[in-house]
Amino acid sequence: MSIVARLLDGAARHGDRPFVLSDEGTVTWGEMADRTLRLSSALAARGIGPGSHVALMCSNRPAFLVAWFAIANRGAVTVPVNTGLVGEGLRYTLRQSDSTALVVEDAILQEKRADLGDLLDGLSVLSFTGEDGLDAHAAGLAPDAPFAGDGTQDCTIIYTSGTTGLPKGVLNSHRAYLACGRATVEMLGLGPDDRIMVFLPLFHTNPQMYAVMSVLETGAALVLRPRFSVSAFFDDARRFDATGFTYVGTVLAMLTARLRDPDRDHRLRFCVGGGAPAEVWRLVEDRYGVTVHELYGMTEIGGWVTGNTVARSRFGTCGAARADMEVRVFDAHDRPVPPGVRGEIVVRPREPFVILSGYYKNPEATLAASRNLWFHTGDSGSFDADGFLAFHGRLKEIIRRGGENISPVAVEVALLDHPNVEDAAVVGVPDPIFGEEVKAVLVARRPIDPAAVPAFLRGRLPDFMLPRYVQFVDRIPKTETQKIQRHLLQRLEDGVVDLRPS
Repeated sequence: MSIVARLLDGAARHGDRPFVLSDEGTVTWGEMADRTLRLSSALAARGIGPGSHVALMCSNRPAFLVAWFAIANRGAVTVPVNTGLVGEGLRYTLRQSDSTALVVEDAILQEKRADLGDLLDGLSVLSFTGEDGLDAHAAGLAPDAPFAGDGTQDCTIIYTSGTTGLPKGVLNSHRAYLACGRATVEMLGLGPDDRIMVFLPLFHTNPQMYAVMSVLETGAALVLRPRFSVSAFFDDARRFDATGFTYVGTVLAMLTARLRDPDRDHRLRFCVGGGAPAEVWRLVEDRYGVTVHELYGMTEIGGWVTGNTVARSRFGTCGAARADMEVRVFDAHDRPVPPGVRGEIVVRPREPFVILSGYYKNPEATLAASRNLWFHTGDSGSFDADGFLAFHGRLKEIIRRGGENISPVAVEVALLDHPNVEDAAVVGVPDPIFGEEVKAVLVARRPIDPAAVPAFLRGRLPDFMLPRYVQFVDRIPKTETQKIQRHLLQRLEDGVVDLRPS
């Protein structure tokens, strides 16, 4: 089976039922399938076929899904681009992915045109305004033939930041997506009457694998919101009759921090994601009557590998392992550690093609992450005696702010372009809302106004990577091999300037 085969099978069984509900209207299963195959014909006319790499830049709207499915139906690989990227980060994604075509919303194209520059000259660009605009590209075309692949083919390259500063492109197959959908449906006990609300960007693994694939598996419906809004959250849930939603920990922390009164006048019964602090988890369940299904996952390992299910759950943990995954905790020498002992979380699939196929054009990183035939996550965890996983943080230096992975090296490189910065280091510091915030530690040649630091970086980095805190020091602590001793900087508090407006 492929993703599109599952869509077409669902359309045959649920044709007139809603597939996606949004401010742009309701699209039925039958309409989604028809639009997908017709747009697939339009892509075929542009030479897009098996193995083509197609960048997709679109906001949270039905058009994203039509394009995503249509690219998959051509046997091509979708490169969902983070629409917050700017400058060299955006150009790098398109270049490194070897994208030969770009499907892009007009408003985003105009916003990014200067950043894309002459890269556009080498791309087949299909731009559109709204759902009707996308459909217009397929006007008069017959539906394309359904994709005939067996599901082992790669269908996405999703970029995830690494400690080297250069993002890595994670290749995942149709089967990895379908396996995650099956596992998520079982975890949550989903059925055809569920409506899963998505406000996280569709270019992320979280909504793609947890929500879209669950809908394909069950005949349920997707509720698309353009972005997360605390004030509109429960009104949206009631208006669209949502039964659940996907989250990152930041979302739940913001809800409980700002919506302090109980609210149970809705159909929401579950939420699923990772990063919920224990105190926030308890508040969500007690205050809103929504069951939290905390899991552990990442793009590389089939979306998620441990989770709290309707049948088996333990508060404060990331749940037990999926049936099709082996999950262990290893010491520094790749030896299993006993329950209660912390080590690195490692993963090995029990079935083929259910985790990443590799990092695109990066065999060294693929080999390093897969040593001794286990995928090494770079995260710290421990199992209890009953097989429930606890997550203790990242062994890698990556900063996770509000669900976004931030490479400190990428921020440091941008900071070092400042004429008055002699040296720079960036670390994550704990934050009750975002999980972590970004702190820039600077050695200045001449005095620098702290407030001018994010202003200098804006346009060089996306907003989610801009530091909230700035600190000036005489020198950056480093090892003999010039590696930054970030743990020392995380504990250093003297002279920290908080740039958040009061």
